[in-house]
Amino acid sequence: MPTRLPFGSLLVPVRLSRARLTAAKLARYSCAIVLLPPAPSADDWAALPHGGLLRDLYRRKGRKPGDSVQLKVGPRAQTSLIATCVAETASTFERLQCAGRLARLALEGEPESVLITTQGWVADGADAALCATVAAIQAAAFRFASFKSNPKSHVPLAHIDIATDHGLADLDMTLATSAGNNLARWLTALPPNTLDAAGYRSLLQDLARRLNLDFKFYGEAQLKRLGAGAFLAVSQGNATRDAGIAYLAYRPGVAAPGDAPERIASRATPGSARGAAAPAVALVGKGICFDTGGTNLKSHKSMLDMHTDMEGSAVALGSLYALHRLRSPLAVDCWLAITENRIGPLAYKPQDVIRAHNGTTIQIIHTDAEGRMVLADTLSLAASRKPRAIIDYATLTGACVNALTERYSGAFTNRPEARELIEAAGTGSGERVWCFPMDADFDSDLESTVADVLQCAADGKGDHILAARFLNRFVPKEIPWLHLDLAAGTRHGGLGHIATEITGFGVRYTLDLLRRGWPAKPKSQST
Repeated sequence: MPTRLPFGSLLVPVRLSRARLTAAKLARYSCAIVLLPPAPSADDWAALPHGGLLRDLYRRKGRKPGDSVQLKVGPRAQTSLIATCVAETASTFERLQCAGRLARLALEGEPESVLITTQGWVADGADAALCATVAAIQAAAFRFASFKSNPKSHVPLAHIDIATDHGLADLDMTLATSAGNNLARWLTALPPNTLDAAGYRSLLQDLARRLNLDFKFYGEAQLKRLGAGAFLAVSQGNATRDAGIAYLAYRPGVAAPGDAPERIASRATPGSARGAAAPAVALVGKGICFDTGGTNLKSHKSMLDMHTDMEGSAVALGSLYALHRLRSPLAVDCWLAITENRIGPLAYKPQDVIRAHNGTTIQIIHTDAEGRMVLADTLSLAASRKPRAIIDYATLTGACVNALTERYSGAFTNRPEARELIEAAGTGSGERVWCFPMDADFDSDLESTVADVLQCAADGKGDHILAARFLNRFVPKEIPWLHLDLAAGTRHGGLGHIATEITGFGVRYTLDLLRRGWPAKPKSQST
């Protein structure tokens, strides 16, 4: 069942307007949202069309900041008018969470158009509330691929208008991260017989062509020549020989098809020709298109949703897409480890000893610890191009979910002095992370009598930490590295402003982290 990337529907078009909200303006929209401060004054309510009714309804029902009231207004009651008082001291996560509820309410009737405006704000909180609402509506309006014979018809949201008397500084970032998140969720939701290794490669080629990215696919034969035995140990159990490691590269100043010449010139920088600039950051993603557990076979319930085990690669790709959309000045490499982990006569086994790309020998303990195997060689390949930093993404361990639940994701780094910055990016983006310890003495749990390292410990204690210590061997010490174990990649009921079980966690986080300048030099090294 082949499918195409949903470029045309990743985002609902957004327009800015300075027009004041009036009853006549309201009548042109299916839905209008008014964002008010926590305690609106009488003048604030009075400045709104139907403000008296909204105020009375809000007070009568004992609403609190974050709650909404709704009226049907207009000549034929054709416009849904929603007012909400935004909590001024809310964290980014809480703001997104409230915006998610608001977006679901606004889109219940499948409006063709939505107007968003503010009233009564005297601080910057209005801009943050507007951007959170836009992000939530973009997420709620986006639809995954459907394979129904007779799909239910629906009215797509045609546009979002924002009425504001000034520009929104973070709107471009909001739209870029929304597009990247939608792409990541769309890919993750695809069935495994659509997004198998061959299908994934085809979609990546299409994306690279459309965005004018460098693209290379290292198939099994080439990986064998490169000595990537850790990846090949996992892929050898597949019935087909189409697994491999995909490489995509974005370089600022390289035109995408359809770019205007003046737009290209405005972002060109000295030495920015394709391939000339060393990557500022390499994004590495685990792309296990389906995970049976291999020889150590999973149970039915544990295997049921293992088509989502490629979400790390989808988040890496979504982050690359968002950076490209922003015309980021950073040169970015993206490496995706794409295979299945199947059961069969050729599948790798416990107690096998294999040699990875960087020469490390690995004693296999559990074939369902395949994610760290494919990431080992992919990290080593990414490091060979000497990026200034590496971020990897993986739905890697159940231990991380047990430690954090699905509300946070785990962060692990070889730069402990950057912990504050790493966690601040989680707080700032609303995609929260928690840094786990990475002390060297954990390595004693991975000592092998026959190889350089155990793949994992047999008892599973602290497996998320041991997995990170294992991966640390494949990143040179001189390269700052962040490993994200995506415990929050899927969550029943969604997370923050994302209502779907597949959250696409990581795209907002990545762009916030890079905007903060990660990896920042320690204070003792700063100049």
